[in-house]
Amino acid sequence: MLSNWVEARTTVQTTVISLTVGLAALAGLALWTSLSMQQAATHLHELNEASDHWGLVVQNVDVADHALTDYVRSGTPVMRQPVANAAGAADESLRWLRSNGTPADVRAATIVGDLYGDYSGLLRETVAAGDRGDSAASLRKAYEAELTLVSLRKQLSTVVQLKRLETTDYLRSAELRNGRLRVAAIVAFVVDLGLVGLCGVVLLGHRRKILRQAAKSEHEAMHDALTGLANRTLLTERTTQAIRRSNQTGDPLGLFLIDLNRFKPINDTLGHAFGDRLLQLVATRLTGAVREVDTVARLGGDEFAVLLPSVSTAANALIVAERVHRALDEAVDLDGLTVDVGCSIGVALYPTDSADAHELLQHADIAMYTAKRAHLGTSVYEPCLDQHNAAQLTVISDLRRAIDQAELVLHYQPKADLRTGTVCGAEVLCRWQHPRLGLLGPDRFIPAAEETGLIEPLTRYVLDHALAQCHTWHLTGWDVPISVNVGAQCLQDRTFPEQVAAALHRHGRPPDVLTLEITESAIIADPLRATDVLTRLRELGVRLSIDDFGTGYSSIAYLRTMPVHEMKIDRSFTTNMRSDSSSGAITRSLLGLAHNLELEVVAEGVEDEETWTALAALGCDIVQGYCLSRPLPADEFAVWLRDRMLNELIAPAP
Repeated sequence: MLSNWVEARTTVQTTVISLTVGLAALAGLALWTSLSMQQAATHLHELNEASDHWGLVVQNVDVADHALTDYVRSGTPVMRQPVANAAGAADESLRWLRSNGTPADVRAATIVGDLYGDYSGLLRETVAAGDRGDSAASLRKAYEAELTLVSLRKQLSTVVQLKRLETTDYLRSAELRNGRLRVAAIVAFVVDLGLVGLCGVVLLGHRRKILRQAAKSEHEAMHDALTGLANRTLLTERTTQAIRRSNQTGDPLGLFLIDLNRFKPINDTLGHAFGDRLLQLVATRLTGAVREVDTVARLGGDEFAVLLPSVSTAANALIVAERVHRALDEAVDLDGLTVDVGCSIGVALYPTDSADAHELLQHADIAMYTAKRAHLGTSVYEPCLDQHNAAQLTVISDLRRAIDQAELVLHYQPKADLRTGTVCGAEVLCRWQHPRLGLLGPDRFIPAAEETGLIEPLTRYVLDHALAQCHTWHLTGWDVPISVNVGAQCLQDRTFPEQVAAALHRHGRPPDVLTLEITESAIIADPLRATDVLTRLRELGVRLSIDDFGTGYSSIAYLRTMPVHEMKIDRSFTTNMRSDSSSGAITRSLLGLAHNLELEVVAEGVEDEETWTALAALGCDIVQGYCLSRPLPADEFAVWLRDRMLNELIAPAP
């Protein structure tokens, strides 16, 4: 409690302000004492000067008295001159007192001056009578002067005594006042000394707080805020240190890069708060699965890393990787919900695979993506992976340019009514005419587009060019509905229905000419948002189809509530339905489910007439596959469609 008070900002501010005020008060007292002493000295000088003049008056009166006494006793003429000289000798001092003295001095000098004037006049008359030779008159005047002197002395004695009392009283009061100032100065000094001590304590406490905050800031700068694990900066620093030690000892070290497999759908479906708690639990499990000397770091999102100093061999690293898999493969129970996470691990070693910390992390990253794409669980870096990774990075980098420069081309695969054989539409399939790599299929760039967020501009590109081609066919007299595949991210964008409406309006096509094909994963990622977007698309008049149905694992629960018109059965079932009883049973079940839900069914992968006939017997609605045609560029598709119409192959089934 005391330390908290000492370190509080208000305590620091109050202490500093109090010390400032105390020092100012002490300085003020010192100044006041100095001024008071100067004033006392000045006043005391004035009192002493007045006393000196009064002393001169007394001295002159005494001189005159002695001169007169000597003259009276001797009666010689020679003694008259000292009496004449002493007469009026104190007039100058009395004038000074009347001009410069205090009011009391002025009053006293006036009274004494009158008496002294009488006394001086009698002295002059005494001298004058002696000069005339009138000894009797001279003695009489001398006697009168003696009588006047008695009154003058009494008056002077009273004045001198009063001046002494005044000086004494003033000195006493000045001493008392200065004593009080000294006491106040001592008190102020003691208080200031205490405040200085308190300020020192507070500043030391504040310094400790600053050091703790600096240490906390340094810790936060080096650690992940959510999990408390090391962050990328600290991982890089410790990897660099471990490499230096490895160079000295010769012991290899390893680095894992770990990516959770199913975190994104869990986070999107159950919310970020649940996802954060899941990441914290994963961090705990990772820490428990490795040694104390190992460093577990979170690099961001659901990506973690583990630094293994002194791992010796790749086999040892794989043993640790297996422990990590076991720790993360165990189901997680949070808030009564059980979820499975799992992970993909990339392993890189130093100095076998890498020359520095940056390259070690890069190679572990390459190995991790290899493990993730190939569903290997764990992958150890090999130089050949670099070539594939470089090619993949080139594809991703070029894809942005390809969208901007219209290098993507659209192929169209026809769909036909199974009962009549009439062409009822075409699925739009995207290809990339790469300037160096040639024509690339969707498997070469669609996954990269989904990983990098380019799937949305790619979908807009395909939709815009497909509707433009649809409008061109319309002008030639062919109204061919088109089906466009929609990326999962588009169904998370609430503005996507407006984008579709704008494209339809831009190319002058009605909404029912467009079918949007969506995957099960696109619905499962965020069912509520996907349902909202799909509902608005249906209200727009666009047809909706679930693509590759049956290959997912949970969309059946949502199928009866999804506002879709059509279900497509994946080619993996239709292609093998005649040779594989399980595929045939699944196909029949899916057809029955769709028809019970009043959905049209499109069977993909129809390669021959026997499959066509078998699907017709099961009541399938639409077929698509090489039995009709392979995907064709727009101009070839137009030729194919024209030839089919001219040969009257629309009515009979092939």
